[in-house]
Amino acid sequence: MVNKIWGYFIIIGVLYCLLNNNIEVINESILDSTKTSFDMIIKIFPVMALWLGIAKIAEASGLLKKLSSKLSIILKHIFPEIPTNHESLSYISSNIIANMFGLGNAATPFGLKAMQSLQQLNKKKDTATRSMITFLVLNTSGVTIIPTTIISLRMMYGSINPTGIVLPCIIITFLSTLSGLIIDRIFARFYV
Repeated sequence: MVNKIWGYFIIIGVLYCLLNNNIEVINESILDSTKTSFDMIIKIFPVMALWLGIAKIAEASGLLKKLSSKLSIILKHIFPEIPTNHESLSYISSNIIANMFGLGNAATPFGLKAMQSLQQLNKKKDTATRSMITFLVLNTSGVTIIPTTIISLRMMYGSINPTGIVLPCIIITFLSTLSGLIIDRIFARFYV
């Protein structure tokens, strides 16, 4: 759906430029956006590689597994519908831990596996379960301790203090997660 929307935006923009005889605007936009994208990749790649490397080390050392098992204790209360020691809890906790460290790319496979695992518990295959909805709320609003992408972007644009965003990000993402869970529970009482 989003691809279609962006496709329509591009087609409308090109048609508008053609009708107004501004073909050079299209060429400039294409060249500028590719240069900006390339610069962004070059500047963000080292930071992402560093944190993904740290995440791999944490995973290989068993730190992620330990953090996930500690988090699973809390998740049992957030997801009471999931049986104890079910694999979906470990996938959910791994996803949350990866997101906490700002590793959205590393978190995605865990999130997909968590949803597949939750779908196996689902009796109505065409309807999302309470656990699925709660997981989406947690995944979307998740607490971030190290916002690597934001730090990278701030570095790219020459911020004097690129890590100055860390504490506000922790506070805001914690509040958004708490708010999301409260709203999720309110809706769960009315619609279940």
